[in-house]
Parts: sequence; C-alpha cells; structure tokens
Amino acid sequence: MTTTALSLCYLNGITDFASAREKAFHWLVEERGREAHWFWRWKFKTADRNVRFDPDKYGWPWISGSASWVIPTAFGVIALKQFTVCNRSEPSEKRIRLGVDMLLDRACAGGGWNSGNSIVYGVPLPAHVEATAIALLSLQDEERTSMIGASLAWLKQKSAAIESVESLAWCILCLFVYQEPVDHLKARLATLIGDGREIRNNATLATAILALKCGEMIHPFVVLR
Repeated sequence: MTTTALSLCYLNGITDFASAREKAFHWLVEERGREAHWFWRWKFKTADRNVRFDPDKYGWPWISGSASWVIPTAFGVIALKQFTVCNRSEPSEKRIRLGVDMLLDRACAGGGWNSGNSIVYGVPLPAHVEATAIALLSLQDEERTSMIGASLAWLKQKSAAIESVESLAWCILCLFVYQEPVDHLKARLATLIGDGREIRNNATLATAILALKCGEMIHPFVVLR
C-alpha cells in the first residue's frame, strides 16, 4: 500500500506516465483498512474493547486485508490530495476525509501519533517521531486545530535530541512545510550522515537527501491549497 502511495507522490511531480498515475489513484481510492468491512466494525464496537478508536473512520493498511495504520494512511492522504488538487471528485474527497478523520481520531492524548492506535488495554501509548511527522505532513492543509498544534509542538520539542538519521529527516521534511526553522536540524543531519557510507538502508539515505534539499527543490510531500 505504502509503495503505491509513494510512487504516486513521485509521479505527481512529473507530467509523464498519466496512465500509471490514474491506475494508482483508482487503486488507492478503493483500498481500505479491514475496519471498513461491517463485521470488523461490529467487532470493534461491541466485542473487542482492548483498543479504543472509531472503526467508522478508516484509512489504509500496510498490506491489503489488514487494519489501518497511521503511516500508510498519511501517505495515502498525501498522494490523493496531490493528484486531485485541481480536480477533486466526490469519491476522492470522501476517501480523503475518511483518512483524515481516522488520523485525527487516533492521535495520542498529548499530541503526536503512535504507529496505530493511541490506547491499548486502557493504556495511552506514546507518540513516535516518524509517525507524527508523516501524519502532520498529510494534515498540512487542514484547519490548524489544537490537536495539530500540540502535535507540532511535540515534534519540535523532540527534534532537539533526535540522533536517528531517518527520524530527523522526517522531522525536517515536516517542519519545513509548517514554515518552522530547520537549518540547524539540516546541519545536524549532515553531520550524522557524513559521506553516507555507513548508512546501509537506501530508504533512509534517500529520505535524508530529500530533507537536506528542503528549500532547494520542490518538496515531494507538499500539498497545495
């Protein structure tokens, strides 16, 4: 699921491959988390109270047939918003709203997002940096609610001590679109990656490069209003 959304984000920035973009768009509109099925909505509303969320608000799963998760939902929202910026239809708008509502519903009490639910077995879960940054990217054009403000403040506070290359890169990509200062974070990221030879994960390296290029190129996850 995430691969399709990220591919569409990339293709949204170029003028070629219209057929591929259309196919990715229609697949994303139809794909949904397991909660979308009536049986699972009934289960989560009546029988399974170990997790606390509104199953009527669903996003996208990591893989087809599983439940909605924060990061694939956020990428799905970004991809659809970008693709339909000048021509949003009723089906695409409905799918975007469901994804946005799911993210807002599952935010942690103190701001930010965990990877999935915010409460499990009655215990509030802590927010995660990458999930929070990516969720905020998908909400950049939404009304700046108190929850979004609290999540942004949480991410800014956490960014001061992050030593993970990928987490810091996502912080930069997110804070930049919210017009927060990131030059000091970019300098620290450049120090962390050095010449890049020690980074074995290509996705981490690619994300770091995108973060270091913030302000010098079109932001790959910007959503135009």
